[in-house]
Amino acid sequence: MGAERKTIVDAGIGRTTGTFITDRPGLERVRSRIVDDIRTTVEDAGAAGVVVAMSGGIDSTATAELAVEALGSDRVLGLGLPCHKSERAGVSEARTIAEGLGIEFREIQLRPVLEAFEEAAAIELEPGDDGDDARPDERTHAIGNVTARLRMCCAYYAANRQRRLVLGTANRSELLLGYFTKHGDGAADAYPLGDLYKTEVRALAKRIGVPRRIVSKEPSAGFWAGQTDADELGATYDVIDPLLRRLVDEDESIEDAATTLEIDRETARSIAWLCDETEHKRSMPPTPGIADRGAERPLTGQ
Repeated sequence: MGAERKTIVDAGIGRTTGTFITDRPGLERVRSRIVDDIRTTVEDAGAAGVVVAMSGGIDSTATAELAVEALGSDRVLGLGLPCHKSERAGVSEARTIAEGLGIEFREIQLRPVLEAFEEAAAIELEPGDDGDDARPDERTHAIGNVTARLRMCCAYYAANRQRRLVLGTANRSELLLGYFTKHGDGAADAYPLGDLYKTEVRALAKRIGVPRRIVSKEPSAGFWAGQTDADELGATYDVIDPLLRRLVDEDESIEDAATTLEIDRETARSIAWLCDETEHKRSMPPTPGIADRGAERPLTGQ
């Protein structure tokens, strides 16, 4: 992250100097690109359709709506996967959205599954006799990750049984910050919103008709009761997105970006640290590189 500025290509939608895509023509091009990409991805895989884990939030709702536009309602399966009482309203919202889209929706209560895991496995894997008491916050995060992985287990089971692909709902802001669980909500066959910052997702959601009550809802990953994105990340997306755009897309220094945006230096450094420290989440697990072996080239065309 240096001070040099550069022009970027944003998801193949023309060239930009880093401004967010929120204008009507730009959003229509984005919409068309995402719909075409979903359709092509499913066709290339020979899949029967897609699975979307729906929380009642903006990202999963927009993903489901775009999937229906791409494939038709009969090829999209929505899953409601609550684990806490606080998620009941979100799942009810997801069911309402699914009914409006005309897609099949199934709800699975994960609380009994999580409790069984804690009783059968977690208790045996604590770090010594005082594990819970020594690092309670770490345990809360670990159990939150388990919840995310249980949700993805359900999504992939449905996908396997019905010859479907799993559409992830993460956006560019979350991916850059590593704000997802490895092999949990970070596991997917495609990320339709993965090139869009949260700011752009909000604009696109409004454009495609996502209800205002969902667009304005407080963002939450649903890892545990009362959890919000802002609490976990230390800032709202109104602060995070302009900073990430300058640091990542325009390659500005942290000091320059913080000064221009009038952001507290410590907050800016914290966001930059998250981006750097979570690089491993955005990469395939490394191998030793024996005999120059690594990622293999495609065999097509031989």
